[in-house]
Amino acid sequence: MQRIIKSNNPIADLATIISEIRHDRLFVLTDEHTARLCLPLIESLPVIQEAGQIVIPPNDTGKTLENLARIWSHLTRNGATRHSLLINLGGGMITDIGGFAAATFKRGISYVNIPTTLLGAVDAAVGGKTGINFEGFKNEIGAFYPAACVLISSRFFHTLGRGDILSGYSEMLKHALISSTEEWKNLLTFDAGDINYDWLTETVFHSVSIKEEIVEKDPFERNLRKALNLGHTVGHAFESFALESGRPVLHGYAVAWGLISELYLSHRLCGFPKEELLQAIHFIHRNYGAFEIGCDDYEKLYDFMRHDKKNETASSVNFTLLSDIGKIEINQVVDKELIFQSLDFYRDSVGL
Repeated sequence: MQRIIKSNNPIADLATIISEIRHDRLFVLTDEHTARLCLPLIESLPVIQEAGQIVIPPNDTGKTLENLARIWSHLTRNGATRHSLLINLGGGMITDIGGFAAATFKRGISYVNIPTTLLGAVDAAVGGKTGINFEGFKNEIGAFYPAACVLISSRFFHTLGRGDILSGYSEMLKHALISSTEEWKNLLTFDAGDINYDWLTETVFHSVSIKEEIVEKDPFERNLRKALNLGHTVGHAFESFALESGRPVLHGYAVAWGLISELYLSHRLCGFPKEELLQAIHFIHRNYGAFEIGCDDYEKLYDFMRHDKKNETASSVNFTLLSDIGKIEINQVVDKELIFQSLDFYRDSVGL
């Protein structure tokens, strides 16, 4: 099982982690934002001051083949070997591309993830999925390659704005939906306008434990791990469409909107309770607003869904749905007509 540390003292805990992982050279990967906002929180460590610094452009648009090559080139030019250690300090983009760089450099070097966003902490940094975007498709190229350790500290979350907090929170909503009614009701109490960081820290760590329990049972997503895809088939389509149309959205917002469509499909196909569906719509619309789409966009969104890695064939779209909170129905193939109806439902629910 991947080692995950909940840290109240990231400097001391990181020093211990680095000392416990045998390595010859140390490198730190950040983006331009985390280099400015988050690196100072650990920079007092002498080993970090002496480490090779790799800085790439921020945001998910930086998860490209070109930036991957920049990381490889820096490692090569600065004497990295297969015994070197890479620390990924940043959000999901950094842990995704950094993890993939580690997986492929010298056929695999060790790495540590320090997620600096809520989304990274509850999603990208844990579970071993790594990758980059390619040819307009999200996470098209990647590998399963777990970090040696993941260090989670809420001290980094204080650098985040409301949008980034909510982006991560949607993944926590998903974890609650696939877990228990108790988890779901607890998360619905969240007030994004007055954040209780102590409560958030405990809730984040519990949310991560839900994911890790699933990943441990199915590390390569052959069965149970597909539960973690709830909201993501439509969500990734929204995200890819938004990027292509020049109005990019945060990943977690796309997942939240995708949850509306996919819980509707759950209601129609698996009997997911209407009360919980309406609760989800109310919370998501109130906190995440809406991404505007029209009927003319459905074909393009459907095309993105057909390219999703979860599909068994190129001509079908495979969903993870729910028959109730905590009752997961994987490998649900949904026809085009019903998918379009779910997009109609989304538009009606958010007032488009």
